[in-house]
Amino acid sequence: MTAKLFSPKEWQLTLPLAFFLHLFYIAPLAVLLASSFQQAVGVPGFSLAQYGEFFRDSTNLKVLTDTFLLGLQVTLACLFFGYPVAYVYNRVTGIWKSVMTFLILLPLLTSAVVRTFGWVVILGKQGLINSALQGLGIIPEPVKLLFTHHGVTIAMTQIQLPLMILPIVASLSQIDSRLLAASASLGGGAWRTFWKIVFPLTLPGIISGCLLVFAITVSSFVTPSIIGGGQIMYMPTLIYQQGVVLLNGPFAAAISAILLVMVLAVVVGLSILGQKSRTYIR
Repeated sequence: MTAKLFSPKEWQLTLPLAFFLHLFYIAPLAVLLASSFQQAVGVPGFSLAQYGEFFRDSTNLKVLTDTFLLGLQVTLACLFFGYPVAYVYNRVTGIWKSVMTFLILLPLLTSAVVRTFGWVVILGKQGLINSALQGLGIIPEPVKLLFTHHGVTIAMTQIQLPLMILPIVASLSQIDSRLLAASASLGGGAWRTFWKIVFPLTLPGIISGCLLVFAITVSSFVTPSIIGGGQIMYMPTLIYQQGVVLLNGPFAAAISAILLVMVLAVVVGLSILGQKSRTYIR
């Protein structure tokens, strides 16, 4: 006897959510994309002038490149620091697991604005990093970290780190401990077991974490604006400048569409990589 997945009444329960998503997400996105094809503000008709203006300006291309590099660097840094934390979290027990849970989730419980201003204090010329380096005699004078691309990368890495750790923790928790015992019984050392069993099985979590971190990083406005101090321009800042300050709605919409395409390209690429990783695991 074959059971139906959804009865007609159950399917109708999804209508309010579908209506909500179309009204407050799909419709505004369609309006945004339509606006990006306008010749100018208030001028009807189809035109690629806004996109042409964006790609003809080398400054805009630099902003696009810097935004992509920021997302890539923050994603790799979060993976580099987050994977060991997730691995240790999966192995500890008792009170230490509770402590690590609190420390991992703590950044998510604090406003991004508060965390960002905390990094302003840390990265300043008289901040904790420069004071520590000077105190140890590593540098003779303060290094400029605030209002630089490197400063934004450091701050964004700390802010986005939980979004990388949590998916990896979920993947690690699903690994059958019998696989590790079987590897050890067959003579596999700790590193060989990690690279041949543990790491491949956590690839879905790694890819999910990379998707989250990259997408949120390249679309962040508050932290890059405060840490960058207006001296470094990224795509969200450029969108704000064109749409709110200069009131150039069609150009701001075109920039938003380009940012959306960049994020979707990375999402599709990582999704394909995820599919291949699942095939490899099987």
